[in-house]
Amino acid sequence: MKYPIGIQDFESIINGGYTYVDKTALIYRLVTEGKIYFLSRPRRFGKSLLVSTLDAYFKGKKELFKGLAIDELETEWAEYPVFHLDFNGEDFTDVGTLEKKLEKFLSSYEQVYGKSPDSQTLGSRFGDLLKTAHLKCGRRSVVLIDEYNKPLLDVLDTGIFTTIDGENRLLENHHRNILKGFYSVFKGADEHLQFVLLTGVTKFSQVSVFSGFNQPDDISLSRNYEALCGITEEELLYYFKEPIIEMAEVYHCTEEVMKERLKSQYDGYHFGYRMTDIYNPFSILNAFSKMQIGDYWFHSGTPTYLIHLMTHTNENLNDLTGKYYDPSQFIDYKADVEKPLPMIYQSGYLTIKGCDMDMGTFLLDFPNNEVKKGFVTLVANNYLQSEKDTGSWARDIVGALKTGKLEQFRKLLTSFLADIPYSMRRKETERERERYFHYTFYLLMRMVGVYTVYTEKQQSEGRVDCIVETPDYIYIFESKLDGTANEALQQIEDKGYARSYEADGRKLFKVGIVFSSETGTVSEFKVVEQSS
Repeated sequence: MKYPIGIQDFESIINGGYTYVDKTALIYRLVTEGKIYFLSRPRRFGKSLLVSTLDAYFKGKKELFKGLAIDELETEWAEYPVFHLDFNGEDFTDVGTLEKKLEKFLSSYEQVYGKSPDSQTLGSRFGDLLKTAHLKCGRRSVVLIDEYNKPLLDVLDTGIFTTIDGENRLLENHHRNILKGFYSVFKGADEHLQFVLLTGVTKFSQVSVFSGFNQPDDISLSRNYEALCGITEEELLYYFKEPIIEMAEVYHCTEEVMKERLKSQYDGYHFGYRMTDIYNPFSILNAFSKMQIGDYWFHSGTPTYLIHLMTHTNENLNDLTGKYYDPSQFIDYKADVEKPLPMIYQSGYLTIKGCDMDMGTFLLDFPNNEVKKGFVTLVANNYLQSEKDTGSWARDIVGALKTGKLEQFRKLLTSFLADIPYSMRRKETERERERYFHYTFYLLMRMVGVYTVYTEKQQSEGRVDCIVETPDYIYIFESKLDGTANEALQQIEDKGYARSYEADGRKLFKVGIVFSSETGTVSEFKVVEQSS
C-alpha cells in the first residue's frame, strides 16, 4: 500500500495510486445541504485534503472521483469559479507577510477575471472578483480558505509590533483588522456565492474576525460531520486490514492485541454527541508506513503558544482535564480573555470523552496515549525546569512499576525532585506550597502513559491522590506535605481507597509519601502490601 503522508492534494493522491479513505458521500451532503461553513479540526487532521477534494469537485473533475461514493450521487458535475486561499506554509510573524499573501492571491485571480479600477481595499477587490467571476462564468463563486486563522495564531501573544501610519500597533491586532475587512466581503456577496468553507485549528470569538459578515454554519461539533476528517474505526478496519496484520507479525502479537495497541495510541478523538471514535490520520499512516508505533503527530509540531498561554494564566492541567464543560467554555477562543482551555481543546490536546445530554455539557480529557504522554511531558519540562531527561526518567519509572520495585521508584522520584531549582518551589503560603507539590506529583505520574493512571480519582469516600494499574500490580499513592507517611497510609485505610480492588487478583501496594517543603524532595516513603 502507498500511504499519502504529507500529501494534501486530492488529485495527486488519486493519480499517484495512494490509499484514499473515501469521504465523498459526506462531502456531497455538505455541498448540497448548506452554503457557508466553518470547520475546526486539529493540525494534520485532513483539513487541507478536504479543501483540495472540494476544489476538484467544484471544478468538475469527474474523472478523479471514479469509483468513489460521490460518483453515484452527483449527476451534473458543473464547473464553478473556485477561489482557493491556503495560509499554510507562511510565517506571519514577519511584518507585511499577510498583506503580501493576500495581494498575491487577489492579483492571480484578477489576471483571470479582471480588476475593477474602483476597488482599492483588499476586501473590496475580493468582493468585485466574486461578482465578476459570477457574471463571466454564469455560475456563482466557490471560496475555500484553509487555515483561515494562521495569521493570528502565528502572532498570538508574541508582543510583536508594527508601525501603521506612524503609529505603533500590535501585529496581532493589525492582522485581526486586515482579516475582518477581508472576510467581511461575504456579507454583501451572498448572491454571488455558491459555497464557502473556512477551516482552522481554532475558532476565534465573534468579536474577532468573524464579525462583519453572516456567521458561517459551524460544523465542528455537528453530528452529521464528525467523521469528515480523520479515520473512523470502521474505515481503519476496512482500508487497513493488511497493514494491521503485518504490524501484528512485527510485534509478535495477535491481530486483536495490535488493534488495541493502535486504538490506545492513536484513537480517542470525538467531535460531537455521537461520540464516533476518530483516529489521528497522520499518526496512523506513519505507523503503518514505518511498521512502528511512535509519537508521530505530537513530534510534528510543538505547541509553544499553548505552553506560553498556560504559564501566563497560571492554569494547571489537573484543573482542566477530566471535567465537564459547557460548550461555550471551550468552543470559541476569545482573544480578549486569556483562557487556555479553548486553545488546548481545539488544537487537539484535549478531546470530548463523554457528554451529558440533559445538561448539554461535555467531558474533556486527553484523546490517547500519544497526546497525553507528549503534552504532559512538555508541560512538565516547562513547569519543573529540571535538568533531568524526563523521557528517560519516565521510562525508568515505568520499569520500576512494571516489576514492583518500589525502592527504585522512591530513588527515582527523590532524585528528580532534588534536581528542580529552588526558585520553582519557593512559594509564599502553605497553600501555594501544597499546590506546587501536588501538581508536580500529578505531572510526573501523568507521564507514565503506558499504564492506567488515575490522578485525583473520585471515590465514594474521598479523592485519592494517584492510582497506577499495571498488568501485575496496583499502586495506591497518597501524599502529604511536611506530614508523616503513617498519616498518608491511614487516609488510604480510613477512606477505603483499596476497597474497589478487593476482588482483583493483582498484588496491591499502599504507598504513603511525604514531601518536604524545606528540601523540596521526598522525606519519608512507606509501603504497605495489601493482604490477600
